[in-house]
Amino acid sequence: MATKFDLHQYGIETEKIYRNSSVPVLYELGLRLEKGTAISDVGALMTFSGEKTGRSPKDKRIVRHPDSENNIDWGDINIGLDEHTFMVNHERALDYLNTCEHLFVVDAYAGWDPNYRIKTRIVCTRAYHALFMQNMLIMPTEEELANFGEPDYVILNAGQFPANRYTSEMTSKTSVDLNLERKEIVILGTEYAGEMKKGIFSIMNYLMPLQDVLPMHCSANVGEEGDVTILFGLSGTGKTTLSADPKRKLIGDDEHCWTDDGTFNIEGGCYAKAIDLSAEKEPDIFNAIKFGTVLENVVYDKQTRAVDYTDVSITQNTRASYPIQYIDNVQMPCVAGHPVNIIFLTCDAFGVLPPVSKLTPEQASYHFISGYTAKVAGTEMGVTEPQATFSACFGAAFMMWHPNKYAELLAKKIKGHKVNAWLVNTGWNGTGSRMKLKHTRAMIDAIHHGDFDNVAYVKDEEFGFQVPTECPGVPSEVLVPINTWDDKEKYAVTKNKLISLFAENFKQFEGGVNPEILEAGPKSPELA
Repeated sequence: MATKFDLHQYGIETEKIYRNSSVPVLYELGLRLEKGTAISDVGALMTFSGEKTGRSPKDKRIVRHPDSENNIDWGDINIGLDEHTFMVNHERALDYLNTCEHLFVVDAYAGWDPNYRIKTRIVCTRAYHALFMQNMLIMPTEEELANFGEPDYVILNAGQFPANRYTSEMTSKTSVDLNLERKEIVILGTEYAGEMKKGIFSIMNYLMPLQDVLPMHCSANVGEEGDVTILFGLSGTGKTTLSADPKRKLIGDDEHCWTDDGTFNIEGGCYAKAIDLSAEKEPDIFNAIKFGTVLENVVYDKQTRAVDYTDVSITQNTRASYPIQYIDNVQMPCVAGHPVNIIFLTCDAFGVLPPVSKLTPEQASYHFISGYTAKVAGTEMGVTEPQATFSACFGAAFMMWHPNKYAELLAKKIKGHKVNAWLVNTGWNGTGSRMKLKHTRAMIDAIHHGDFDNVAYVKDEEFGFQVPTECPGVPSEVLVPINTWDDKEKYAVTKNKLISLFAENFKQFEGGVNPEILEAGPKSPELA
């Protein structure tokens, strides 16, 4: 039922407001009123996000303001917007929200550590969006909700209504605008729920460094001894799969912060890719799909309502959103100590990076800023040879400061807490075969058990990192990449090509990066 709650302070006069509604209420309203909504055979709410089935990074704008302007790394990712244009879009959103018979409000927290959490308010028009954000944020208790007061940040999601493409600085009918000074995000022209989640992450990425806290686009888990592992990695590297470890408790799968006291999850839920999902490959995620879970843009049997996770006819970006407690082995509350190990996951399609290597703090900063992975030939139309992808800090789309700001914080914390840093390649080797998941898991286990403390290492002369020559459960011949190549000359040429791609990508950061980090990058053979 709608609560006695109003939004008059925002200029919204709609009287029927559903605030922090129960899951059954949101199901009922979604099924009754929203096109493309259905219940799956296991009770999940299947929804359709409309034309946009992913984020629209080119349509994201940040208002330029004297108070924050000098802190933001302006460019192709952080695109500026003037205050007047923001207010035009803001007014457009209010006009639309005022035409709605009812609205949904989600009042909840971002951040499990009460010292750093922010109060957020989501105002939206769809039950699907409300349930999604109730899954993804940390929901207040009844007492906390009664004393919630005014939020720190507000998202006005009028995504069913388009931006006016003739408005100054608009590039399409989609616009996601962040105003740090007004503490508001306005969404027009996209119903993809991930815009709200990542909007809050962008805010945390701005706020946390101001308090000497490192925000991270990563997964995290903790062992029985309280040893925390952070896993960074771009899409397809195994970040979610490898963090869901039956021997360790999950802290979170996507967004965390590292404070002077330890690690905390920003979110209250998980947002897992559902493409090719199966009970055999990813049982934790598969079993989390039940009543209360949101399934986005999946294809299902119209009779049985069974989902076909292999069908990508709507989008390859099918997703499941569920509360973190739907995972069996989870750390509650999602707060833990300082990391003992940091793992950078990469999927190297060139076949020249070792499956596991140990990094110095400077090398860790270099690879953190680089954020490398690669697509293999044949995975996408037109990709005929390995294609390198770089995303600064393993999440460039959400980083507000210059990457060096985050890299300096990382290096400081790695040194201060004597953290081990590792690069783990889940991609290919010289045989043309991808690393076996069981071998990668064995290497992660070896890191956790300290098995690499007493083994011989060889130094990679070009990249400079140390490569262990033994690992329990892994054939020694796959640990040193050159041993997997029949054609050693081709290995050298391919490796040199990857080094040049690293160097070319890093040129954009050279002006703002410490010399020690720059020096820690790979060198071509004549310079190594």
